[in-house]
Amino acid sequence: MVFKDLGPQIGYKTVFFWEYFGPLCTYVLVFLLAPQIHGRGLKPVLAQRLALAYHSFHYVKRIAETFLVHEFSHGTMPISNLFKNCTYYWTFAALISYYINHPLYTSPPEARVKACFVAALCCQALNAYSHLVLAGLRKGGSKEYKIPYSLLAGFNFVTCANYMWEILGWACFNGATQSLIGVTFMLAGAAQMADWANKKHARLRKTFDGKEGRPKYPRRWKMLPPLF
Repeated sequence: MVFKDLGPQIGYKTVFFWEYFGPLCTYVLVFLLAPQIHGRGLKPVLAQRLALAYHSFHYVKRIAETFLVHEFSHGTMPISNLFKNCTYYWTFAALISYYINHPLYTSPPEARVKACFVAALCCQALNAYSHLVLAGLRKGGSKEYKIPYSLLAGFNFVTCANYMWEILGWACFNGATQSLIGVTFMLAGAAQMADWANKKHARLRKTFDGKEGRPKYPRRWKMLPPLF
């Protein structure tokens, strides 16, 4: 037996809850305090109201998935991740809300706002479905790697289809709000997800190499066809 001191640990679900609950509250708080923050208030336009609704829905969905859908390979992570992740999510939520709800904010045309938010909600629905597909692979507490398949979720073509829908959802959000800080948040998240996608794709290809009776991992994009 080998023992290793992992240092102070904290549960995955606890970290995920706080890193998602924080931006949910932060965005709403900055939205409500916008008149006090900027010294003057204006009636929120459609893009600002829908941005508030979508941003809130996104993090409520993430919290629900944390407790009802996701299956974690490990029970805990270093407690330092709590502070790092919360700083990342909470700060971006505050900045996105600050600039979108600024008195000088200029909204895109309403037709584009509506179309982009409808597309964003479709991406969120497909992201949620892709998480259900992945959770189905771990039923019964199984930790064995399996090849995900789903035409609707996109796994027949993309290894990390859940990341793809997440990124596309934020791309639609940014198209509806013209938020530069939102684009920065999307690119930062995409960079991290690209690293995870690389590792997951390599792991699945190594595990399912077509030798000794093992299936061969099908040819797929890693995360964002046709770019990646």
